[in-house]
Amino acid sequence: MNQLQLILIVVYTACLLYMTVFCLMQLNLLKAYRRQKKNKQTLKPLQEGDHFPMVTVQLPLFNEFFVVDRLLDNITSLVYPKDKLQIQVLDDSTDETIAHASAKVEFYKSKGFDIEYIHRTNREGFKAGALKEGMLKAKGEFIAIFDADFLPDADFLLRALPHFTHEKVGVVQTRWAHLNEDYSLLTRLQAFQLNVHFTVEQAGRCEAGHFLQFNGTAGIWRKATIDDAGGWHSDTLTEDLDLSYRAQLKGWKINFVEDITCPAELPIEIYGYKSQQFRWMKGGAENSKKLLPVILKSDLPFKTKFFAGMHLLSSSIFLVIFWVAAISVPVLYAMDDLGLKATFLGFCLLGTLSMLAVFYEANVITCWKDQSLAKRLLNFAILFPVFMAVSMGLSFHNSIAVIQGFRGKKSSFVRTPKYSIISLRDTLKSNNYLIQKIDWKTWTEALICLYFIFAIGLAFRIDYYSFLMFHIMLMFGFGINFFYSLRHLSLK
Repeated sequence: MNQLQLILIVVYTACLLYMTVFCLMQLNLLKAYRRQKKNKQTLKPLQEGDHFPMVTVQLPLFNEFFVVDRLLDNITSLVYPKDKLQIQVLDDSTDETIAHASAKVEFYKSKGFDIEYIHRTNREGFKAGALKEGMLKAKGEFIAIFDADFLPDADFLLRALPHFTHEKVGVVQTRWAHLNEDYSLLTRLQAFQLNVHFTVEQAGRCEAGHFLQFNGTAGIWRKATIDDAGGWHSDTLTEDLDLSYRAQLKGWKINFVEDITCPAELPIEIYGYKSQQFRWMKGGAENSKKLLPVILKSDLPFKTKFFAGMHLLSSSIFLVIFWVAAISVPVLYAMDDLGLKATFLGFCLLGTLSMLAVFYEANVITCWKDQSLAKRLLNFAILFPVFMAVSMGLSFHNSIAVIQGFRGKKSSFVRTPKYSIISLRDTLKSNNYLIQKIDWKTWTEALICLYFIFAIGLAFRIDYYSFLMFHIMLMFGFGINFFYSLRHLSLK
């Protein structure tokens, strides 16, 4: 065994071990989630005669022409005393959304709503800056935040506010549901992943007493919590994660309420989805760089530090996955030369089974419970391997985001376009928000797909099939991402 072969195998094994630890952490959250389901208590919504605190609803917008009408019609339908409800439309738009949203606000103001249109022209601090601006005029004891594509039920406030069960509960986060889950394979895969986060991960962390996060929307803050934690910061792309952790370091608690859902529109095209992923991954890396030293230096219990650290570093899993994928071909050569026989699944069988259990619980047992068992099992059998492959295919794109985050490279907050597309019957009225060209990262994904086609051919040439299934999944994952990138250039 030469030195290079040894280094390759050691690095490869270390990466797989990290992935396994990450998956086992998910299994631990699954255990806590199941315990939470047994102990869950249902709280009564606010009723006539109860105390109704002042609530400010903040609606951050940026070029949301297609959904702003739907949003404002929905928010003004919330069942809550008008004299206890303030609505702020925080619009940083640069297109026709400005005139449309301001006119809509004036309409509802004439109907007796306490609603204000706040327009900024410099977009300083992006979403965090808009929320910070709104805080200067916020009257509410509580601050409810909804992105433009979210449509809370009419009784959302009535049901959510009772979950501020203790004076140290600073945030109530609700579960995201999906308006257009069945629109396409892409939307089904997004829902498949988000269902895990908004069941096992969030509820599991809440039950176990670990740090969790406000997800940027579909939740309510205690205004005092925002102030005590230092307010909204704009030095990361995931200001929600940042403020969540700073608040919890101050002793505030976050309640996650699975039973209250807030439906939203999933991105229907690959570029919107990728831009969303890039922002989340880069923001996660930025926050790990910013907050992890503070977590480690704190007097928190070791278990809390460990789970907080893994949570902050969760975006790094894509960097590890890509590194494993990239060096798998030279590792294949090395293992063949050394006469070693091992499969990729053999290396990380425990981690694979853990993820299988987590996704099964979140989707088959919980989110799809209204469907027949046969349909649930069939959907799971199709979506799980496809999701794993597509996630691997995103590893290069997301790795770039993670590296930029760790390096401290700043970039703009790129919004995720919304089109008010719910079903196949809906069509785009305009493609002004669509990306019209393929960037270098997408062309690189095509080359990486060819790289794994070579790896598959190599396996048959040298009669060594240890990584064949892994390379097939990588080929499929990178290939389908490139396919969607071409297809969605002309989406109409």
